[in-house]
Amino acid sequence: MHNVRRSTLRQEFLNLPNILTFARIVLIAPLIIFLGRGSPRESFIASVIVALAAITDSMDGYLARKFNLISVLGKFMDPLADKLLVMSASIVLVELDRIPSWLVVLILSREFAITGLRALASTEGLVIAASEEGRLKTAFQLVGVLCLIIHYDYTIDYVVVTATIDFHVVGLWLIYLSLFFSLFSAFGYFRRFVRAVVDKERTL
Repeated sequence: MHNVRRSTLRQEFLNLPNILTFARIVLIAPLIIFLGRGSPRESFIASVIVALAAITDSMDGYLARKFNLISVLGKFMDPLADKLLVMSASIVLVELDRIPSWLVVLILSREFAITGLRALASTEGLVIAASEEGRLKTAFQLVGVLCLIIHYDYTIDYVVVTATIDFHVVGLWLIYLSLFFSLFSAFGYFRRFVRAVVDKERTL
């Protein structure tokens, strides 16, 4: 029995979606190094790293579903990798004075609160599914962090018109938008948790 369990865990570690998830975690180190330097060149390299991480995030979920490689390890590591990436980048962005510290505190507090709520729900045998607002939060948050990492103004030629984009301002607005969905979805998670507990008690 012990050997079978080890073999199963080894297979989960070595399946392609989970390898991509682990690769996303490994990318955090170079992201912090390049972003911490803060120059336009290093900031651009850091933004490419985040873009690569976002691509692996999309690929691992797609591959897991397509080839039936969904695993317990993957369900745990995939959201963890996303949170670690955003948290690491956000902390460095505070040091670079690109995002207010109070905003990062709110974002991280929400993540810890929902993680704790889900852990509490699991002890009661309850599953709180991700909401559409939560997915929107993640999308706006990731793109917002990406823009804040780019930070500097860039002139972009749209063939018909040329425009200068202040990525710092765009990033902040996207983060504020993600905060709205973050708090709104957090309220929804707590409401569904209370309803699930009440429904469970009624069936006892």
